[in-house]
Amino acid sequence: MSRPLLQLALDHTSLQAAQRDVSLLADHVDIVEAGTILCLTEGLSAVRALREQCPDKIIVADWKVADAGETLAQQAFDAGANWMTIICAAPLATVEKGHAIAAERGCEIQMELFGNWTLDDARAWHRVGVQQAIYHRGRDAQASGQQWGEEDLAKMKALSDIGLQLSITGGITPDDLPLFKQINVKAFIAGRALANAANPPQVARAFHAQIHDIWGE
Repeated sequence: MSRPLLQLALDHTSLQAAQRDVSLLADHVDIVEAGTILCLTEGLSAVRALREQCPDKIIVADWKVADAGETLAQQAFDAGANWMTIICAAPLATVEKGHAIAAERGCEIQMELFGNWTLDDARAWHRVGVQQAIYHRGRDAQASGQQWGEEDLAKMKALSDIGLQLSITGGITPDDLPLFKQINVKAFIAGRALANAANPPQVARAFHAQIHDIWGE
C-alpha cells in the first residue's frame, strides 16, 4: 500500500477565510478540498481561486453530485479540480458519465459514502472505472458521539479488497491513524483538526509523522 496523503478540507462559508487557512497550510498538505459548504456558498469561483492559489496541489471539488454527472464534471475540471465527488445515492449512469469526463481529462471521481450503500454498489462503481471512495463519518454523527468501530474497519477492508482506494474523514486526528493501518488509504481528510488548531502547521506535521511511522516512505 502506498503512503497516504494529507488533505485539507475547506468547509468555510467565506472564500477569504478559506484562503487564509490555505496560506497557513498549503506547504504542509498534499490535497486542498473546496468543501461542499464552500462550494455552495461561493460556487465555481472557490475551485478557481484554490487552483490559482495552489497551482501544484491536487484540488478536490466536493460537490457530492447526484445527477448531471457529465455537465458538473466538465465544470469542476474546467475550473481546475483534479477530483470531484459523487454521492453514493447517484444512479450508476451519473457515475459513468462523470467518470468518462474525468478519464478524458486525466482526473478522477470519488464516491462519497454517505447514508445507504452496499458492496454491490461499490463493485459496480469499480467496474465502470472508479478508483476512489470516501469513507465519511459526518458532522452530525460525530456530534451524536459516534466513534470509529470494528464495523467501520470491516467495511473499509471490504472496500479495499474490491480495489477502491479510500479517503477517510470525520473528525480525524493524528492519534486515530493507527486504526487504519490495514486499509488501502488514499488520503486522510482533516478540516477543523487543522484549521481550528492553535498551530495548524504543527498539527499537519503530526499527521505526517504518524503516516511516516505507520506506512513509511
